Amino acid sequence: MSGPVALLQTDLPLPNKRQGKVRDLYDIQLPDGSPGVLIVATDRISAFDVVMSNGIPGKGILLTHISCFWFEHFADRIEHHLVATDPEHVPGLTKEQRRMLQGRSMLCRKLDVVPIECVARGYLAGSGWKDYQRSGAVCGVSLPSGLRNGDRLPQAIFTPATKAETGHDENISFEEAATRVGPALMERLRQLTLDLYAAAQAFASERGIILADTKFEFGLQGGGAEPILVDEIFTPDSSRFWPADGWAPGGEQPSFDKQYVRDYLERLVAAGRWDKTAPGPELPEDVIDNTLARYREACERLTGSVPTAA
Repeated sequence: MSGPVALLQTDLPLPNKRQGKVRDLYDIQLPDGSPGVLIVATDRISAFDVVMSNGIPGKGILLTHISCFWFEHFADRIEHHLVATDPEHVPGLTKEQRRMLQGRSMLCRKLDVVPIECVARGYLAGSGWKDYQRSGAVCGVSLPSGLRNGDRLPQAIFTPATKAETGHDENISFEEAATRVGPALMERLRQLTLDLYAAAQAFASERGIILADTKFEFGLQGGGAEPILVDEIFTPDSSRFWPADGWAPGGEQPSFDKQYVRDYLERLVAAGRWDKTAPGPELPEDVIDNTLARYREACERLTGSVPTAA
């Protein structure tokens, strides 16, 4: 395939490399001398918790741009972990390595990450829709009967999940999450999650986008009790974005996120060509191009700009 090449891996001369589905993390020292983490958003893409064999060129730059926009947007509402984005602040790298990191790196404070994915859902979709079909509830939260795929919920709900390093995240009840990390912390996380979701949902609505659902991660610093936003927020990887003028409850919705990839993969599954286990298949060029176009449009609508390198 011609054109830009997707960045799928990094191998930096920095300690304690960890690799998530999309991000590579390294330990660093921040400019003020405190311990930090370098988070590099690669162009890997995952679906059904499996990383695909190829990626989406420039996707990591778009994700970083969107996350930085939202961290700044909510800076007066909640503390976040982002300190800087310029790789010049990372010691020991070559000029080429810094060039590779440009636009896709975040230098962040090192925090104790709460091992719970905090999910807000305002619409019925994805695993929530499947859960509702089985039980009339989503993660134990009872909902009215007769709802359709894509319907707006009477009010947004909070549905926590476990954080899995590999394999599938697992939806759990609020009570189980409270057992794992403490009821007071979970009450605060639920409040923060729903408040941030409501504010971002209103912001996106003004720009013709429905924010159907989203997920957050939070961290704690030392013995502090107030959660701090970490990882990414309100990106097409962590959220479902639908064009408001195309919303039609009763089926799958057109989207600005990686639903295009999921739909392609579901066709492979239906044809018996993949079973939703690793390794992920290679995405064809048209799926890559159409997915990137959706990410770019979401970025431009939400932030008002698109990074040139993406």
